[in-house]
Amino acid sequence: MTIQNEHILAHSFLHDMQEDSYFPSAQVEKGKAILLNLCETIEAKKPSSLEQLYTLTHAATEEFNLLGEELEENGSELETAARENIGADFEFIAKTYGFEADSEELIAPREW
Repeated sequence: MTIQNEHILAHSFLHDMQEDSYFPSAQVEKGKAILLNLCETIEAKKPSSLEQLYTLTHAATEEFNLLGEELEENGSELETAARENIGADFEFIAKTYGFEADSEELIAPREW
């Protein structure tokens, strides 16, 4: 992992989902990996505008759309608590990297 930001490294991504047995741990780990990959990409590409950031967060959101299907195949789903947890982590990432982003725009292509 090439993440340098100490706040990101110290953050417990998808904490609420991890603590809830409704969400299979394998899929929660995949969700955490999506978020960490997003952070790595932000650090590598260094977006200088919100539009550039949104391009990166939208790609990660598309990955969560696929993960949602996988969760359903395993008797779970991206329901309200999961949506709030994921959305909060996207906001945390944006703020940590210095962006005042629109929380809905960060995850605009979501299907959950």
